[in-house]
Amino acid sequence: MAALVRLPSGSWRAVARRKRRYISETFKRKEDARTWALEAERQIDQGVSPTGSRVKEVKTFGQLIDLHIADMKEVGKAPGRSKSATLAMLKHELGKRPMVDMDRERLIRFGRDRAAQGAGPVTVSMDIGVIKLVISHAAAVHGVRVSMEQVDLARIVLKRLGIVGKSNERNRRPTEEELRKLFEHFDGVRQPSIPMSRVMRFAIATAMRQDEIFRVTWDDYDRRTKMLLIRDRKDPREKKGNDQRTFPATTPWL
Repeated sequence: MAALVRLPSGSWRAVARRKRRYISETFKRKEDARTWALEAERQIDQGVSPTGSRVKEVKTFGQLIDLHIADMKEVGKAPGRSKSATLAMLKHELGKRPMVDMDRERLIRFGRDRAAQGAGPVTVSMDIGVIKLVISHAAAVHGVRVSMEQVDLARIVLKRLGIVGKSNERNRRPTEEELRKLFEHFDGVRQPSIPMSRVMRFAIATAMRQDEIFRVTWDDYDRRTKMLLIRDRKDPREKKGNDQRTFPATTPWL
């Protein structure tokens, strides 16, 4: 039997105990707490995970994105710049779509539209990957009843159409003449907002990514060893805390 507990704040905590399962949620109104507790017990009896109050009102894909971002921030893993930009784009393009409309046909149309806008196969593939990430997170963490099969089916079709795919492997490096022309071009820009020539030279010397370069401070440079600390270096598994020390390679561009 569900229990309702009045908290000092005036809110109500609903506690559902069923088949050795325990789950609780807090509500402002007693009636909301009672309604949720009864529904939670019913879901446990049916062998499914009870739906939390935070996701009960989630109806659109945009709300699912907001839930994902909030969860990641809560555990100290807020989306980075690139992922945030993708999530913002997805919310703009698909945010108002009800979850029931996020089927294979809708996702294929989304991929076609992105390709028509100029997005390449790698970019569209990443977009579809983030969509699946948001949906799988909701299913795994909150028990939201959504199907990832529709995303997988859409990816198969988009791959056959050539709309999603892998990046082309680079088979050459820029020549010294090409680099010289690039340096001359950026050096000729009046009042540049970013010193691109310096950034390019630094990138060539260190093989560092853009985000890694712009995180560097003087404290990261050891004058005695001439070693540079690269913080949170990109890694397929985990980049937070993946700090590495390196030193600039010998290059005529520095």
